[in-house]
Amino acid sequence: MYYMICLCAASTENCYKKTEVVKTVLVYFLLSFIMVNADSFQRLVKGESRTMTYAVSDKKSAEDACILCPRKCRAKRAVGESGVCGQTDRIKAARAALHYWEEPCISGTSGSGAVFFSGCNLHCVYCQNKSISMGNAGKQITAERLSDIFFELQEKGAHNINLVTPGHFVPQIAEALSKAKVQGMSLPVVYNTGSYEYADTLKRMEGLVDIYLPDFKYMDSGLSLRYSCAANYSEVAKAAVAEMVRQTGEAVFEDGAEDGLMKRGTIVRHLVLPGCTQDSKDVIGYLHKTYGNRIYISIMNQFTPMPELADYPELNRPVTEAEYGEVVDYALSLGVECGFIQEGETAMESFIPAFDGEGI
Repeated sequence: MYYMICLCAASTENCYKKTEVVKTVLVYFLLSFIMVNADSFQRLVKGESRTMTYAVSDKKSAEDACILCPRKCRAKRAVGESGVCGQTDRIKAARAALHYWEEPCISGTSGSGAVFFSGCNLHCVYCQNKSISMGNAGKQITAERLSDIFFELQEKGAHNINLVTPGHFVPQIAEALSKAKVQGMSLPVVYNTGSYEYADTLKRMEGLVDIYLPDFKYMDSGLSLRYSCAANYSEVAKAAVAEMVRQTGEAVFEDGAEDGLMKRGTIVRHLVLPGCTQDSKDVIGYLHKTYGNRIYISIMNQFTPMPELADYPELNRPVTEAEYGEVVDYALSLGVECGFIQEGETAMESFIPAFDGEGI
């Protein structure tokens, strides 16, 4: 359960023991990218890339040799080759339904109209949604069908359209959103991302997205390399979040009430990992120093140990109350005033939706 908080109250005494951040650097391409075709994988390992020079609005040039995201795998997605994301240029989604487990200003009482896209460019070892992030679950659909899905969610009473892990389908999603808005789709659009995205790609969504809901997973490059095979994650995420905040500005809520639905703004999420409290503090410190109360910070304790974590014993447990409390107390000590915290048994697989093709 989420609680919206005005983090200006006095914090409790911080008596928690600091936990040393694990900085072991291991490359796990075989595990993380097993679903990626051999050609794309070889190009990624060799580090082949080129400068991002195309306009993201030009779908064909963007996907002839895909460099849509920082992986720059150069897969020929338009002719059926899968990129590091595990996807071709055909939209693939695994679920489109009302979702009640986002922050209160997103889920509200009627639910967020979440569209879960298949594939992901990060492949975090602790991912809760591997059935779709690795590209297995889901159904291929057209941009026209996606536009229809937006209207179906609106008819079901969704407070917003929530695009979950959309980055590798930005040109196609932009097409679907543009069509839907012209035809009268009036809901705010939420862009829900892991933040390993180019700012230039996000610029393609300007005017189409109202609310950004990005993760800021790591500040430490050792952690981001070990757990997401992305040593440059923090550098990329900083630029991505800056672009998001530029587009949305400060938060706007329904009827001006902060306990109501968000209509525009940026909520940056951070998931506290076991044994990584110092990195969590570094992330929150950076966000507060850079943006102050122009953004909301959502501090999450819902880390769920999955069976695949046997090779990462330091992550094979839930976050303790002491660890989470230490991070929240640190946010309080900084003077963060706008944010969300979680309480209760959030580290449960029951919070993971069924990716059974509902609504697709």
